Amino acid sequence: MPDAVAPATPAVPPTPPVPLAALLAREDLGLRQIAGPRESATVIHWAHTSEMADPYPYLLGGELLLTAGVHIPEAAGSGTYFDAYVSRIVEAGGSALGFGVAPVHDTVPRALVEACDHYGLPLVEVPPRTTFSGVARAVWQLMAQARHTELRRVTEAQQSLAAAAARPDPVPSVLRQLAQRVGGRAALYAPDGGEVASAGRLPGPGAGAEVGAALAGLAGVVRPADGGSGGPTPSSASDTVAGVHLAAYALGTGQGFVLGVAAPRRDPGDHTIASVGAVLLSLLTGEHQSSTGAARSSALVRMLLGAAPEEVAPLLDAGELWVVVHARPDGPAPDAVAASALGAALGSPLVDVHGDVVRVLVPAGHREPVAQPGWTCGVSAAVVPGEWGVADTQAARALSRARATRADLVRHGERPGLAGLVPSAEAAAHARAVLAPVAGNSALTETLRTWLSLHGSWDRTAVALSVHRNTVRQRVARCGVLLDVDLDDPDVRMELWFALRHA
Repeated sequence: MPDAVAPATPAVPPTPPVPLAALLAREDLGLRQIAGPRESATVIHWAHTSEMADPYPYLLGGELLLTAGVHIPEAAGSGTYFDAYVSRIVEAGGSALGFGVAPVHDTVPRALVEACDHYGLPLVEVPPRTTFSGVARAVWQLMAQARHTELRRVTEAQQSLAAAAARPDPVPSVLRQLAQRVGGRAALYAPDGGEVASAGRLPGPGAGAEVGAALAGLAGVVRPADGGSGGPTPSSASDTVAGVHLAAYALGTGQGFVLGVAAPRRDPGDHTIASVGAVLLSLLTGEHQSSTGAARSSALVRMLLGAAPEEVAPLLDAGELWVVVHARPDGPAPDAVAASALGAALGSPLVDVHGDVVRVLVPAGHREPVAQPGWTCGVSAAVVPGEWGVADTQAARALSRARATRADLVRHGERPGLAGLVPSAEAAAHARAVLAPVAGNSALTETLRTWLSLHGSWDRTAVALSVHRNTVRQRVARCGVLLDVDLDDPDVRMELWFALRHA
């Protein structure tokens, strides 16, 4: 049965236990195991000294119990004293027994050796030169070293998980890092129980199907029941199947997403590492600023019913000016989760995935859009809601220029120029007249616009438009023929650029 738990996530992992083999390897102690199983899996959680004949009430489990044999009666060698003594230590969960040679006994009683062999309790001989306090100090030193190593491992894992969450494909990246850090498999389960994404391999030979089914079942333990009618559910749960350690974490979105982790072992820091992954996945799968979801839905409905953008903008709880950001990932095409993560980084939940480009509508003034790792971005000028369409075009052109110039981010320029001296109506009429021969062909006008913006560079224009450079040459040449102009003439280029900006 899985163990459901719902404690507060610890800030640091618990102190790791010390392998008995590491203590035996300390040459300064001179310890020697003389009975019991010699397994590398034997670990010690602390050292405790006791001369009680029955130490059971004073043990918590996991101890290296140290004794000089003061409690042993003279006739113990011929009776059942040692049998009862060792059985009580094992019953209390003691990990090992350390017997000090001197000052009470010259050698370890043979009956004690036999009892430890019988009950499978490691028996360690402590030489006369080694004090029990020295053994205890060595245990704490080893524990401090192990804790430092574990804390460093957790810190490195936190940093790598945070970096993965900032990639264009954040969910798969976080799962890959998490699986790598725990040496197993990590999976994200949807509210309906289906597996959304996974990374890593299920540990254990031939345990794939059984462990996979068990992990999916464990995810159901922490998933909230429909409508919440099933009562409270734990935030996490753990189980062991076929020797594989399983854990499930309910993500904090309240939408039913669950993180499942399967690992061949359960190190002290693994829960902390998995908890960090769960927090990041909660942010990535949750709706950004969900409290404003109703207002955004209302704004969308009103626009669909014919309301103007400036009428619905106040429902979005933002200022009067907006910018549009077009972003394209350096890697695979973005999905909804990657787009949501980008929107969160830019400070807006208003996100749209359009092919291989993510468009984000960002309130101006709250946070200046900056370059995002793994993305190429184009940013429009700040506009009023009625000019959202214009800003969308500006952002698209800025993105094309960013890709062509290999820049992380390009902003649309709004510096006043000579074009401002011409009334907009007259400029638009002039643009229609100049561009009339090519106005019906959007491929030609966009190619000409991009080519002029990139100072006549064939290669950069090809990159910006995602076409071959020969295609660019053919289109530009066609524009020259239809417009009956010499495109090598800088005056012609200036006039065409003026027209294109006002078209």
